[in-house]
Amino acid sequence: MKVGVIAFRQAQGQVDSYQIRDAGEQVIRDLTDALERHRRDTAQQIGDCIKQYFDPKSGLFTQRVRSLVGQGSEAGELERLIRSQVEGDGSLMARTLAAHVGDQSPLMRVLDPQSNGGLIALLTQATETTLAEQRERILREFSLDNGDSALARLVSELQRNHGDVGKALEDRIGSVIGEFSLDRHDSALSLLVGRVESAHRQISNEFSLDSEGSALARMKRELLDVIDGQQKANAEFQMEVLRSLTAMTARKEEAQRSTRHGLVFEDAVAGFVSARLAEGDVADRTGNTTGKIRNSKKGDMVIQLGPETAAPGARIVVEAKEDQSYTLQKALAEIAEARKNRSAGVGVFVFSQRTAPQDGLEPLARYGDDVVVVWDAEDPTTYAYLVAALSVARALSVQGAQGGGTLGVDVDGLEKAIREVERQAGGLDDITKSAQAIDSHVSKILDKARIVRNGLERQTGVLDEKVVALRTEA
Repeated sequence: MKVGVIAFRQAQGQVDSYQIRDAGEQVIRDLTDALERHRRDTAQQIGDCIKQYFDPKSGLFTQRVRSLVGQGSEAGELERLIRSQVEGDGSLMARTLAAHVGDQSPLMRVLDPQSNGGLIALLTQATETTLAEQRERILREFSLDNGDSALARLVSELQRNHGDVGKALEDRIGSVIGEFSLDRHDSALSLLVGRVESAHRQISNEFSLDSEGSALARMKRELLDVIDGQQKANAEFQMEVLRSLTAMTARKEEAQRSTRHGLVFEDAVAGFVSARLAEGDVADRTGNTTGKIRNSKKGDMVIQLGPETAAPGARIVVEAKEDQSYTLQKALAEIAEARKNRSAGVGVFVFSQRTAPQDGLEPLARYGDDVVVVWDAEDPTTYAYLVAALSVARALSVQGAQGGGTLGVDVDGLEKAIREVERQAGGLDDITKSAQAIDSHVSKILDKARIVRNGLERQTGVLDEKVVALRTEA
């Protein structure tokens, strides 16, 4: 029985320890949940408090800043305060300036020329007083009534030394007259006349062609030698230029007759485009390599936009043709195939001005993702067309890469600039043709062409600005 009591007591103590442990764990869980709820409530309260003060739209701080600086055309408290201090004739600044530099200010009263106590009156009075004193002093020095005056002392000295001065002066005058007499061979005038006559004879001999050793004769011989050398050099240069022009003309005519003229035009387009690439862009000549389409070499050149643009890696394919058999429909079909062959999003088809279709073809026009342009390497007036075509192609690449305006840029302005470039290009082509066909009123027509060309370049600048905006937003 004693053993049972002891066992019962031990079992009861073990049960109590289990209950205490369970109760403790429950307290810890309850405390953890309470602390977590308090943390969330505190974070929510802090967030609400910060939003109340710093929310960009409805925060108290934002509203206070807007009330101070204003918004739109509405003036803020700072602007109203500053205007109240500096604006209008009754402002504090106007009153202060009027008090210091106004008509009734002490400064203006001192500077007033009509005021007896002014600065000008005081200067005039002091100047008159000083001049009067100096005048009296000078008059006393030139008065013979004053024995101590400078004039009286001068007269005394002259009277005392008059005899010696007269004799010396007479001797000196005689000596001078003798030096200017031609009767004496050793006089200064005789020596001067002899030297002048000798110099005159020497100069006459130097400027005479009768003497082979004269300076003029030597200069004539040297000039004749130089002129003969120049004539020979000019004749040789003219012959060399004539031979070069003849060779160039022959090569040009041979290229026009053969199939090489297309390659020459392609090289000219590639050189022009490569020289006007934007920073970071890369251009590759692909006319001799096949692309994605089996056995297809369509696409003479591929431009890949640089990593700093809004469409890094975007590809523009350029196809150049100097072939009379190509129509606009055939060109569009070929540039579409070139885009697929070169995996490009935008294509630029360059017609040669010499072989371009004459009916219904604008010098610069956009057809969906393709830009068709007429260009001639020997006609600088067409350079703006190709530059504008490249700018339009870059803009279309960026617009296509960004989903047609998801960046919030002015896509309508971009489209408007493209349309304006196309319209200005057409007007420039008409004006250039008129200037070439009409001899009268050429100045007026060329001035109009210049205005249209400036408009074209201005719209090209708009395109560049839009592309920069796209790049910045990206």
